[in-house]
Amino acid sequence: MSSLPGNAALSAGPCEHPNLKILQVKVKPNARASVLVAQHDGTWLAQVAAPPVEGLANEALVALVAKHFGVRRAQVRIKSGASGRMKLVQVDD
Repeated sequence: MSSLPGNAALSAGPCEHPNLKILQVKVKPNARASVLVAQHDGTWLAQVAAPPVEGLANEALVALVAKHFGVRRAQVRIKSGASGRMKLVQVDD
C-alpha cells in the first residue's frame, strides 16, 4: 500500500514506462501515398491511402507508424480517437 493520497498511487508516470511513446496524430485518409510527418508543434500528420471505411484507415495508420518506428504492428495501438481524425497512438518499444 502506498502512502500517497487518492489515486496518485495508481497514476503511471514516465519513469514507469520508459519504452512507451504516445503520439498525437492527425490522420488524412484517401491520400495519394501514405506518409508520416512530425509537425513543429510536436504532433504528427499521417496521410494514409486507405479510405476511412470499416477501419481500413486505422489499420493503415497502425502499419505506417509501425514501419516508421521499426516495430511490429502488434506494438502499436490507437488509444483514443478511433472514429475521428485526431488520435492518440501508443507505440511500445
